[in-house]
Amino acid sequence: MSHRSIIILPDDTGKEIIDAINNANDSLLIKMFLFSDAELIQAVIAAKQRGVSVKVMLNPARRTGEEENEDTRKLLETAGIEVRDSNPDFTITHEKSMVVDDKVAFIKSLNWEHKNFVETRDYAIITHHPDEVKEVILCFDADWHRKVFEPGDDLKLIWCSNNGRTRIARFIDEAKHTLFVQNERFQDLVIIERIVHAASRGVKVHVMARPPHTLKMDKLVEGVGGLRIMDDVGIKIHKLKHLKLHGKMLLADDCRAIVGSINLSPGSFDHRRELAIEVHDAPVVERLKKIARHDWENSHPLDLSERGLVEDLQDSGQTAIEKLVLDDEPKEKHHNKHHKHHKHKK
Repeated sequence: MSHRSIIILPDDTGKEIIDAINNANDSLLIKMFLFSDAELIQAVIAAKQRGVSVKVMLNPARRTGEEENEDTRKLLETAGIEVRDSNPDFTITHEKSMVVDDKVAFIKSLNWEHKNFVETRDYAIITHHPDEVKEVILCFDADWHRKVFEPGDDLKLIWCSNNGRTRIARFIDEAKHTLFVQNERFQDLVIIERIVHAASRGVKVHVMARPPHTLKMDKLVEGVGGLRIMDDVGIKIHKLKHLKLHGKMLLADDCRAIVGSINLSPGSFDHRRELAIEVHDAPVVERLKKIARHDWENSHPLDLSERGLVEDLQDSGQTAIEKLVLDDEPKEKHHNKHHKHHKHKK
């Protein structure tokens, strides 16, 4: 039996996560950025009521100060479940994980919100590998008790702010033929440079991102800049047609992948608690190959020309357009679909 399997949403639904909670015998450790799904709340409460030891760690607020987990916290605490804020050493805890009976860990891109099960492209890796499960438990315990997570040099998983940027950069560097990247944010210059370098050495790179208007205003310059840098060297950048992209996934050479919570941004790498996992398991990779092909076929090119950006950002207001130094009536000088690099690629 493979040590790892995958859930792809919304294709697979949340049944396997619910079933794992319902079948827990001894313990549940849950660390979540956003937790509001009613069915999951009831499943966790039912586990507590049948005698399972349940600990839940919730991110207390977004960067804006908005608190979204307070109602869930009250429901869980009323049921006798111990709930703690995530580790204040991090600006936010964006990790989404669950450990069942100290035997199986779920490492996810999805929040426990209803929309993540029906509206967004999201992923969860289920691992039974003892060393990987142990790492998730060790980090949970460290954050729970406000201690430094010190797993040693032989990290199996990908953690922020431990080894996240290093592992993802090396993963990209080792791509030989193909690289497919799905992520909400392309803002970290180290990772962008690695993706550009992969394309320059002949790797066929496909990028899927969310459109610029979804970026927060204070991240607009670096977010759009990262996309345009990749576009300038001829990397194909698309957006999904029928789903919102929330999953964070890299697939290299159709033989290895990374899945988890990490956005490709400095904030994620340096200031947030994040978790991802690299997998080589053939059944998992095969499913990711199929979903990558499906999503690419059901996507549009992102128009990153000056005109395209103005049109995309119209509802964001004049401030966004001015921030990017865009012309309201662009003359399409250098950022258009007939760029020099596109001509040379004929």
